[in-house]
Amino acid sequence: MIRKLLVGFVLVLVVCLAVYLRHHHKKTPLETEYVGNRDAVVWNSSAEVREQVATLGYGDRVDILDRFREQVQIQAKGGLSGWVSQNDLIPADVWEKAQALEAAAAKLPVQAQGQTRVLSNLHIEADRESPRLRQLNKDVPLDMFERQTVDVPVAAVPPAGPEPAHGDAEEGTAAPSTAGAKKKEDWWLVRAHLADQTTVAGWILGRFVSLDVPPPLPDYASSGGFRITAWFELNRVADDAGNAKPQYLVVGIRGGEGQPCDFTLLRVFTWGRQAQRYETAFVDSNVCGKLPVQVTRAPAGGDTSFSFQDWSSGASEPRTYDMHQTAVRRVGRGAPAPAKRKRRHA
Repeated sequence: MIRKLLVGFVLVLVVCLAVYLRHHHKKTPLETEYVGNRDAVVWNSSAEVREQVATLGYGDRVDILDRFREQVQIQAKGGLSGWVSQNDLIPADVWEKAQALEAAAAKLPVQAQGQTRVLSNLHIEADRESPRLRQLNKDVPLDMFERQTVDVPVAAVPPAGPEPAHGDAEEGTAAPSTAGAKKKEDWWLVRAHLADQTTVAGWILGRFVSLDVPPPLPDYASSGGFRITAWFELNRVADDAGNAKPQYLVVGIRGGEGQPCDFTLLRVFTWGRQAQRYETAFVDSNVCGKLPVQVTRAPAGGDTSFSFQDWSSGASEPRTYDMHQTAVRRVGRGAPAPAKRKRRHA
């Protein structure tokens, strides 16, 4: 009898030990991921009734221990463990691509500046189906570098209300494609300046961006019947009061998005000291330009030049223009520059 009790006691201990080890042994991480939202709430359980135990920040590294539906069991720095939403995480390979994209963007010349018009998704590639790097709030400042055109998804339908608070902010923002015509949409490679003083680079739908074009350039574009793609300060001159007035190169295009050229015209606006207003110093409307436009500024009082790749002939050819005081001319090979024209603006 005593022997049976001992055997039974030992069996109970073995079962208890097995259960304990099953639930308390250190799990081997399945993979590594990174937090992809500004905040990721860590919960003590994957159940519906649970408690918040911590909050992780964007870029925090986590080890994945287990998965249950849309919840992921993680372990973070300092031994913190718990459950987070899969939507808050970015796979390690995507995170590495994001870091490479950020490093590449840091070396590119800024072509324009703007801000998000609505809640917007930032993607690793110019594609609605590519992984999302970050969701940006409205009015986030953006540096803009490069434009791409992408086919519009066939099933996209304009939304009836505001942008969704979660999920894919691109859903339902494009007009449905018509039979026999494949529409295209503009995407921009941007660097977003976030509220926590950090930056993140990625691709965003062009229609989600509002350009911060300095006045009075938008009025000139409107009167000229084109929309501005990018603009550049060439140099500065003093007005009668001694204030520095920037002189601008503006590139733009007529028509809607999805066009093969980044810009089809360029204008140079200079400050007229006699009239104390901006004047159109140079016009070229015979280009199929591709960004980036490279601007080379000389020391104070020197000349300025700008260049880009032109596809008017169906192949990429460099175009370079020199600016001496208020005179602009095309230099190098190719057709001669259009005749100089100066027009005053009220």
